[in-house]
Amino acid sequence: MLDAVLLSLNGDCSDIVRYPPSKYGGIISLQVRNRPEVLAQITERLTRYLSGQSDREHYRGKLLLVEAHRIRIRGAV
Repeated sequence: MLDAVLLSLNGDCSDIVRYPPSKYGGIISLQVRNRPEVLAQITERLTRYLSGQSDREHYRGKLLLVEAHRIRIRGAV
């Protein structure tokens, strides 16, 4: 198990089969999808979320899919 939170712009990291969240301290995948104009919104949403959830254990074994209008959280499989 890698004791780190992985932050990625690479959509492949949101593949829970290749990157099972249970093997990481958490995975945060920024869902830009070839739309760089949403990056500021995504960054702001993630920053607000991180400030409200500062406990590292909150992220362990989870995949957070950060989009401009929402954050989806998938638990470990």
